[in-house]
Amino acid sequence: METKGYLNMDLLRFTTAGNVDDGKSTLIGRLLYDSRAIFDDQMEAVERASAKRGNGEVDLSLLTDGLRAEREQGITIDVAYRYFATPRRKFIIADTPGHIQYTRNMVTGASTANLAIILVDARKGMQEQTSRHAFIASLLGIPHVVFCINKMDLVDYDEAVFLDIKQQLEDFSSKLDARDLNFIPISALKGDNVVQRSTRMDWYQGTTLMYLLEHIHIAGDLNHIDRRFPVQTVIRPMTDEWHDFRGFAGQIAGGIFRTGETVQVLPSGFQSTIKSIHLGEHEVQEAFAPQSVVMTLADEIDISRGDMISGTNNLPQTSQDVDVMICWLNQRPLQPGGKYALKHTTRDARCMVKEVAYKMDINSLRRLEGDKAIGMNDIGRVKLRTTVPLHFDLYTRNRNTGSLILIDEATNETVAAGMVV
Repeated sequence: METKGYLNMDLLRFTTAGNVDDGKSTLIGRLLYDSRAIFDDQMEAVERASAKRGNGEVDLSLLTDGLRAEREQGITIDVAYRYFATPRRKFIIADTPGHIQYTRNMVTGASTANLAIILVDARKGMQEQTSRHAFIASLLGIPHVVFCINKMDLVDYDEAVFLDIKQQLEDFSSKLDARDLNFIPISALKGDNVVQRSTRMDWYQGTTLMYLLEHIHIAGDLNHIDRRFPVQTVIRPMTDEWHDFRGFAGQIAGGIFRTGETVQVLPSGFQSTIKSIHLGEHEVQEAFAPQSVVMTLADEIDISRGDMISGTNNLPQTSQDVDVMICWLNQRPLQPGGKYALKHTTRDARCMVKEVAYKMDINSLRRLEGDKAIGMNDIGRVKLRTTVPLHFDLYTRNRNTGSLILIDEATNETVAAGMVV
């Protein structure tokens, strides 16, 4: 019973971001250490590496800075994923880099996150990278944002410093599409307000970071209204026992599907009713995002990979012309009029860049309509024309059906991540 309960626990995906040396890796190390999510051999390795540095303290940032180049430089240059769990919830952490040239890494790490932790150095306040990371978190539709004002121990745990930075962040965030903002004064190095409440900041009446992570409500983050089921593969066992079985497998991208309900298949437009839903080895009466299931329909309809099973109401948009905000991930710049391979849910297509509308100045949030050269780490708005119709929603409505990637057909490299607007 205990194992079953553990498997059914909520999973919270969160990402950390901030300027270089704001303490992201130290914060994650502190979370892992204070929540007792570190194996003895990991801790011994960190203690040995810390001793070689000779700074007299155990450097908890080494728990996440796995690359040798990162350990030597003392910075994070790649997305480091870490998993841990408490009795209340399971967590996957994406520790993303702070450098401007690694904006694409933050987009990668944050694309599936429920929550973003953005660190701010209490001595420096809000900086350009802070606004950049807050904008990306907003652009990626991350529902919950936590600003951790770190290194409070270096400003004598001064409440006025915290309140001043909080005001700066609130003023900037008012320009963004941010739903749930939280502000916590912490010292990742000393452990104040990370897992344990700080006795040195008794003026702060809010929760600790760990309490917030364990209790923040994430069940409503997914779209359970619009039914979306991109078909990944068709299952035809052709065995004596399952001779006539024809099931459609995939991950539900939105809504709730129930047996007996009427659904519509795109792009054909044919309607049928759900005959059965299989979740693993069990047949269930209903399933919802983000479960992976196999569905069977009452009618014989020609369905293949890339098609979408939807509700009969609230249909997705269907078009070959798509407006997207893209983050460019490749060293070779975007080519206006260029042709790229495109992946959207389970559908493969090709596309052409019809127009570059503008590039974003992430620091000022201005649209640079005169500058349309989009290079690595740039974010801009483009119009795409696809070879086949896509069935999509706005990214703000459904992150699964509102996102896509572009691929260079010559090198097979993923060159851009896009969000439908």
